[in-house]
Amino acid sequence: MTGTATRYLYLVRHGEATPDESGLTEAGRRQATLLGRRLRDIPFAAVRHGPLPRAEQTARLIGEQLKNVPLHACEAAGDYVPHVPEADELPAESADFYLRFLAGASDEERRDGPALARRALDLFTGPVDGEEDRHELVVTHNFLVAWLVRDALHAPKWRWLGLNHCNAALTVIRYPPGRAASVLVSNDMRHLPAELRWTGFPPELHV
Repeated sequence: MTGTATRYLYLVRHGEATPDESGLTEAGRRQATLLGRRLRDIPFAAVRHGPLPRAEQTARLIGEQLKNVPLHACEAAGDYVPHVPEADELPAESADFYLRFLAGASDEERRDGPALARRALDLFTGPVDGEEDRHELVVTHNFLVAWLVRDALHAPKWRWLGLNHCNAALTVIRYPPGRAASVLVSNDMRHLPAELRWTGFPPELHV
């Protein structure tokens, strides 16, 4: 991808969702508001968010803390499986584990997910045209954050698996012209108090 200015891509997994995923919990709303306060001085060109309620509500609460930044729903920022690997793509010691994890993916997900993942790469990655650097925020889901981090590191397509991000955690990727992308921040929760950190992770993985 070519361009003359640097893109800074800020990736956020939505806040903690209710059990039926119809929206955010009270904790999730607090997470989103606190993240918005952290980001309020960044000159975002736009905020894109997935179409599902938990992402839309997170984006709206973040947007309330920003300065007249437009919000845009975007299907490519949604919740989908970006790549379903074949067994021979995976490390032998973990292939069975990952294939079991992906076994529940529907035929529709297997068909549509890779196309959306390619669209996300086209929309969200690489340097930009113009003379000024651009800052963009995407409020999305764990799988897409993992997919974009994987791409920035030039890791194989299957390697989005096993990259996990907490609710309302911040990941930042820099795309300078003429150089490789850099992951500047990953799964950063410094804006959250201890009781709001690590949601979205199994308890045994909390640190």
